[in-house]
Amino acid sequence: MNVALDAAQLVSQIQAWGQELAFSQIGVSGVDLSAAEPGLMAWLSAECHGEMGYMAAHGLKRARPAELVPGTLSVITARMDYLPRATPEGWQAIELDRLDSPHEAVVSMYARGRDYHKVLRNRLQTLSDRIAAHIGPFGYRVFTDSAPVLEVELASRSGIGWRGKHTLALHREAGSMFFLGEVFVDLALPPTEVVSEHCGTCSACIDVCPTQAITGPHRVDARRCISYLTIEHAGPIPLELRPLMGNRIYGCDDCQLVCPWNKFAQRSALPDFDERAGLSGASLVQLFAWSEAEFLKRTEGSAIRRIGHERWLRNIAVAMGNALRVRSDSAIESALRARADHPSPVVREHVAWALAQKAQPA
Repeated sequence: MNVALDAAQLVSQIQAWGQELAFSQIGVSGVDLSAAEPGLMAWLSAECHGEMGYMAAHGLKRARPAELVPGTLSVITARMDYLPRATPEGWQAIELDRLDSPHEAVVSMYARGRDYHKVLRNRLQTLSDRIAAHIGPFGYRVFTDSAPVLEVELASRSGIGWRGKHTLALHREAGSMFFLGEVFVDLALPPTEVVSEHCGTCSACIDVCPTQAITGPHRVDARRCISYLTIEHAGPIPLELRPLMGNRIYGCDDCQLVCPWNKFAQRSALPDFDERAGLSGASLVQLFAWSEAEFLKRTEGSAIRRIGHERWLRNIAVAMGNALRVRSDSAIESALRARADHPSPVVREHVAWALAQKAQPA
C-alpha cells in the first residue's frame, strides 16, 4: 500500500463500494480483542459451546485476528440486512403467532432464502477485488461465519452495532435481523466510530427464551439453545428440552421477535433472501413427507441443507410430538408411523417419542 495514501479516504471509498454491493454498513476494527479473552475462556470452560468442538479447538485464536491470519492489521466488517423484500408490516407479531399454531413448521427467518454464506462471501470477495484494483495487491482473507472469528465483538468495535443481551449485534436503525461478514486485511486502516449500548433495563430476550438458554445478559448456553439443538447438535435432543421446542424445526427467532429494536429492522433489496416456497407456512406433515432426494432438491443453495435429511426428520418429529400433546391428530400419527422403521436410530427414537406424546399433559 502506498504510504502516501490517505487511509481515511480509502475507508470512505470502501464504504461506498460496500453500498454498491448491497451491504447495509461497512466498518473497520482494530485487532486487539484482548478485553474479550476472559469472557471467551470462561464460556468455553463452562462448556457452553456444547458439541461445537471447533470453538474450543481454536481457543484464543478467535480473539486474536493477527494469530488467525498472520499479518492482519485491521478488520473490515460488514452488515447485510436479510428480511425478505415482501416482509409485511407487523411481521414480528405474525411470526410470534406461528408459534401458537402447533401444526405449522417454523423455520428461522434467516434460513428461508438463499444460503447467506454464499451471498456474503461472493460480495466480500468482490469488495476485496475492488480494493486491490484501487491500491494494488494486498493480503486479505474473507470470513462469513466460516472460521473462529469473534464476529459480534468485531462488529461492536467497528460501530456496526452493540452486543445485545441475547449476544447478537444490535443496531438502532436496523435491529438485529442482519448477517455479519469480515475481511481480515494487512492494511493499517483507522477504526470507525463505535456506538453506545441501548438495551437499558430491557430483558425481553432473556425472559422469552423457551429453554432459558440466555443464562444472563450477554451469555448464552448453546447446549440449551434451540438454534444449536436443531442445527449444530447431531445426536438425540435431550428429553427435557424437547417439549420446550414447540414447532421450531430449524433455528429460533424468539429473542429477536420480542426485541423492541427490531421494529426498525430493514428489508433486504436482494432477491436472494426472498422466502422459498415451502419454508414458510408449511405444515409439519408436509415437510416430514419429504424424501431425502426431495429434501436435497428443495434445499439446494439453502443453509438448511447442511443439517442433512436425518436431522430434518428428527427436528420435525419433535415438533410433531409437541403438536400431539396439544391435541390428537390422525394425519400426524400416520406420518410418524410411516417413519417408525427409518434406517436411522436417531429418527426412530424421536418418532417413538413423538407418538408417545399423544394425550400427554402439556
